[in-house]
Amino acid sequence: MRSYGLGRRQFLATAVGVAATWTQVSGNAIAAPQLKQASRDNSVRVWLTDVSADKWVAGQADVLFKAKRTADPLTIKIDDSVKYQKVHGFGAAMTDSSAWLIDKLSTAERTKLMKKLFDPSKGIGLSLLRSPMGATDFNASGNYSYNDMPAGQTDPRLSDFSVQHDVPYIIPALRQALSLNPSLKIMANPWSPPGWMKTSDSMIGGTLKSEYTSALADYFVKFIHAYGEAGVPISYISPQNEPMGTPTWPGMFLSAYQEAELIQEIGKAFEANGISTKILAWDHNWDVPSYPETIFSDPAASKYTTGTGWHIYSGNPNHQTVVHNDYPSKETFITEATGGVWQDSDQTAFSEALGIWIINGTRNWANGVMLWNIALDPDRGPLNRDTDGIPMLRGLLTIDPADGRVTYNVDYHALAHASRFVKPGARRIYSNTFGEGSIENVAFQNPDGSKVLIAHNSGSAAKTFSVADGTHSFDYTLNAGDAVTFTYSGPAQSGRAPQRPRSRTRHTTSPSRRHPARSPSRTTRHCCPTRTPSAPETSWSRTPCRSELPSGRQGGH
Repeated sequence: MRSYGLGRRQFLATAVGVAATWTQVSGNAIAAPQLKQASRDNSVRVWLTDVSADKWVAGQADVLFKAKRTADPLTIKIDDSVKYQKVHGFGAAMTDSSAWLIDKLSTAERTKLMKKLFDPSKGIGLSLLRSPMGATDFNASGNYSYNDMPAGQTDPRLSDFSVQHDVPYIIPALRQALSLNPSLKIMANPWSPPGWMKTSDSMIGGTLKSEYTSALADYFVKFIHAYGEAGVPISYISPQNEPMGTPTWPGMFLSAYQEAELIQEIGKAFEANGISTKILAWDHNWDVPSYPETIFSDPAASKYTTGTGWHIYSGNPNHQTVVHNDYPSKETFITEATGGVWQDSDQTAFSEALGIWIINGTRNWANGVMLWNIALDPDRGPLNRDTDGIPMLRGLLTIDPADGRVTYNVDYHALAHASRFVKPGARRIYSNTFGEGSIENVAFQNPDGSKVLIAHNSGSAAKTFSVADGTHSFDYTLNAGDAVTFTYSGPAQSGRAPQRPRSRTRHTTSPSRRHPARSPSRTTRHCCPTRTPSAPETSWSRTPCRSELPSGRQGGH
């Protein structure tokens, strides 16, 4: 890790997350409140977060829809006849460090924690999981792949392939999550293939040797078969985590043209072996949409590529819409987002997680949102002992392996505003929003016809607004920084999809010019120069990755 602007010992102390209650009368972080309910025909259930009061996704008294039209200029209009993307869910990553920490808990405490994470009725119902294939910067041990060889030796037939490293605690954690939420989808991807496949002959640095492209495709096949036999089906993969980054932990540079070639080989290998796992391109930052578009513009690669994985460390969610408008059949996922010591408060952390990643991520066509580590220890680790990692990130949970204490951090509660209520298979539906500094929101309709509206006051003062659905409306007041999830029943409608753009516009203009409704202040600061869309591939300089997060608050969010 090379560029934080601060030395390792100078980092701020970790933000202290607070174990929250869903109610004011129960210490149980999961139990739903027993509130007096109004008539279910016109009532709206309310779940409020007030960060300043340490109140997290707490059930409130119902509010009532009334048969009136509102003249409030701050009115959120819901229209379930206009439907957008299908939502697969929300989740985080079961890194080696996270699984190792969870495994250190007693059986009873581990079961309790996993229910709070994955159980759709007794927990927050996480339905997406990212599972690294081999070592990352967050390992309880050192570097490893599934086919390591002594220096100078190779194994192109993958005779020594084994997932044995994952058997003691990673695979059991994934299987338990699946048992609690059978609709869970797992995404897997490597930070690095085996070192012998690369020009560096190491899991650190280098790029893929062209002669091992087919061997790497077979590596994915063997992994998916091994995990499937262990009871862990893999729904998605991406060929490479952060392919334009060069971290000091496992990583690999991979140009868009190299990835397109690799995707073709993986796709053919999947076809030959009857594998239905879907492939996501890119898996890096918002600000280089030309990378996935290079892959989608290649018919031989595009036919095997389901969509794009995005990280949040530079750029803004509007770039998701740029690619969606150009390639509307492709799926969109935020595959990595994390908070850490650069965030100056829990309020900042909550606003970024809910307001930018979840609300604006899904408003910009995300089919799902995944944060990074599910759990880290009080020292923001364990870190890979073989690499130069810096402890600056925060997990959904903090687990102290010394005494088994579990703290539920702000990111857990931000995810809960969506994951508890928006069910897999839901569709985003129309709602107008008022942008940064006001009431930002996103609306969904679940498969059973019920509706969910998530609203966040990103301004500096309390705001009263109206919510209108058809001829009915209600009023609500949110204090600055607060968030609320409303749920209510509604008739299932077939709906209509939004009209497809009349013509495909290539990404040759500024996102702010193509999306004038969005404020440029919402853009994350670039840490390193990036390739302009019109520049040749050879001039594509390294784009920022998580290893280069600024030490201060990002982008003035």
